[in-house]
Amino acid sequence: MPRGKYTNHKGRNRKFTSPEELEEQRKQEELKQKWRKEHGDETSSDESDEDKSGSGSEESDSDDDHPTKAKGVSGLIEVENPNRVVKKNKKLSNLNTIGEAEKPQLSRREREEIERQRAAAAYQKAHAEGKTDQARADLARLAIIRQQREEAAKRREAEKKAKEESTTKKR
Repeated sequence: MPRGKYTNHKGRNRKFTSPEELEEQRKQEELKQKWRKEHGDETSSDESDEDKSGSGSEESDSDDDHPTKAKGVSGLIEVENPNRVVKKNKKLSNLNTIGEAEKPQLSRREREEIERQRAAAAYQKAHAEGKTDQARADLARLAIIRQQREEAAKRREAEKKAKEESTTKKR
């Protein structure tokens, strides 16, 4: 006997049912069903066996008219899973119009990001036109720097001229 909880079935002898035995079992089942039909002792398990085997009888056709009862409490309570997604078939003609009509819903973060980008672009445009406070301050600072550079350039030129004049006078 093997040790441990689980046993390995690999390599063991296998027993196959012979075709003769299978044919004999099928004949026995048919005889039982004939006897039951003659005596009217048809049970629900035999009816389900007939439906599985595929032999269509009048009794199985009459059972199809009646809805099958659900076992247990599921027949009393009708509950539909709200999370279950029912796959709906779409018509090809409606598919094109649906795609154009509906825009994809953006999440809150995506909407805020797009709004931020638009605001940044509008600010850049206003800044380039000089309409923002920061742009005005930058332009004023640039004007002061230009003025200082012009004055410095004039002073340098005046010093150069003075130097040239002094060198020419010495000679």
